[in-house]
Amino acid sequence: MVLADSSYRLDGQTGIVVGGAGGIGQVIAEGLAGAGSQVVVADIERRLGDSQRVAETICSQGVSALARAVDVTAVSSIQQLVADVVERFGRVDWMVNCAGVNVRKPVLEYTEAEYDLMVDINLKGAFFCTQVVAQQMVRQGGGRIVNVASQLAAVAMPLRSIYAITKAGVAHMAKAFAVELAPHKVAVNAIGPTFVSTPLTTEMFTDPVFVNENLPRIPAGRFGTPEDVLGTVRFLLSPAADLITGQLILVDGGYTSW
Repeated sequence: MVLADSSYRLDGQTGIVVGGAGGIGQVIAEGLAGAGSQVVVADIERRLGDSQRVAETICSQGVSALARAVDVTAVSSIQQLVADVVERFGRVDWMVNCAGVNVRKPVLEYTEAEYDLMVDINLKGAFFCTQVVAQQMVRQGGGRIVNVASQLAAVAMPLRSIYAITKAGVAHMAKAFAVELAPHKVAVNAIGPTFVSTPLTTEMFTDPVFVNENLPRIPAGRFGTPEDVLGTVRFLLSPAADLITGQLILVDGGYTSW
């Protein structure tokens, strides 16, 4: 089979980017709109203004977009988001979840509150975003879901233990959902980016100690960009990825290869 350019298009579709107000999520939202999809940009209430700016940018390109607030730690909030999208657009063809939080400190020093924060947003939030969206996708006859995990779903790293544990859970969650939902034509995957440079990570990437410790570990010789993540997400949502489900796709420049 020869793949046409249309194999990577999302024309006529509608999807949700959770955590779409900035950074990786913003690039994904704008990039998937560029692939022809209507986009709902969802993020926490205090970032609603940022979400609206992303949606306005998309609309200026002639593609329909909405901004919505969502609390991924509250199932009722996720349910309301999906209901709003279905009421406006009739269906949800795809969902990309980029919501996440990381508290960096030694494993022996984490507090219960810090543990709960990361588990609630990174793991519980991903689970119920996936569940609620998948319920709609089963009703409508199919769809695609991608959760953004991390390369730390596959390897450990100092000062990031709870984050890594939650992202490993997200990676395995793709398998758990995939085996039950494949008969309903719902694909669920996760992607594991390496360290990605965004406005929110500027401090980390300008730290010479961090750069000198981690850049040599990446065989590709560079850190990631949001566009690297976008390319993989777009592929997984496209017709070209019809047989891919239950996978963790590492976008790490080879970081986890040794």
